[in-house]
Amino acid sequence: MIRKHSATLHGHRTSFSLEDAFWNELKAIAAQREIPLAALIAEIDDGRDPRSNLSSALRVHVLDWIRQH
Repeated sequence: MIRKHSATLHGHRTSFSLEDAFWNELKAIAAQREIPLAALIAEIDDGRDPRSNLSSALRVHVLDWIRQH
């Protein structure tokens, strides 16, 4: 199931849609790295191609993390 989520990135609220599996993996990555989930999302947002959307960048980050670990 796809759910809408919200986060504050650099003082601005944004929302994105993610499947539960990706959301759960993002939380696990943040926990493993011992950083807040919001910090992980901001880091991914800062590094994404401006032509891509945040939801896609989050999914790709999860996929890359799983491939590397």
